[in-house]
Amino acid sequence: MNWLQALLLGILQGLTEFLPVSSSGHLELGKALLNIEADNLTFTVVVHGATVCSTIVVFFQEIKQLFIGFLEFKWNTSNQYLVKILISVFPVLIVGLFFEDFVESFFTGNLVFVGSMLFITALLLALTHFAKLKKIKEIKYFDALIIGIAQAFAVLPGISRSGATIATGLMLGKGREEVARFSFLMVLVPIIGINVLDIFSGKLQHSAVGILPLIVGFVAAFFSGWLACRWMINLVKRSKLIFFAIYCLLAGLIAIIIGF
Repeated sequence: MNWLQALLLGILQGLTEFLPVSSSGHLELGKALLNIEADNLTFTVVVHGATVCSTIVVFFQEIKQLFIGFLEFKWNTSNQYLVKILISVFPVLIVGLFFEDFVESFFTGNLVFVGSMLFITALLLALTHFAKLKKIKEIKYFDALIIGIAQAFAVLPGISRSGATIATGLMLGKGREEVARFSFLMVLVPIIGINVLDIFSGKLQHSAVGILPLIVGFVAAFFSGWLACRWMINLVKRSKLIFFAIYCLLAGLIAIIIGF
């Protein structure tokens, strides 16, 4: 992988991690178009780490308040919110522990499958546009579990994590800003956990990617992720997800055509 490929994939990762268009699906498409045959775990960890950093920057005040509330060691709103985040992690944790090999079997460059999953993402986003939603703001514990289940399905390439979780939250009748906030904060735990496990498991010892592409990829993913995260929050508030539904539909068609 050269620095230009790293730049393009870093930008792609940063944008699609937060926009509801499936980062995994687009990375599969990107690797196919750039003729990158094998996925490199080190590069994947680096660019995901960059998007974690961008999330922390965007939600720094919220994370700070949660941390301060946690240090009070009381059953306050901060700790209740943290428990909801932990509940949302359980489904994807189960998938990671018991179905890892099964999930990895879908990351083989099968663009027909990716396109089909993009159709599902498009359907979910379209439902949020046409459904009559309530304006209940607070996310309950059961809501957190349902949104977590949606996140677990999003491990498949082509199903957008942010799209699935935000769409699910909106269809549960939750407030748009609150759903977007919860969706972006809940992903921090699994991504950080996966990256830490990969680092300490020794999987990153043998990297085919040089230091320059890793740096370029990190910087590109960080800044594009920061922009996409802020942009996505505003789009959710303005109910503009239908445009991404159309985009995912078109991207799915392209993926299927290329796959055939």
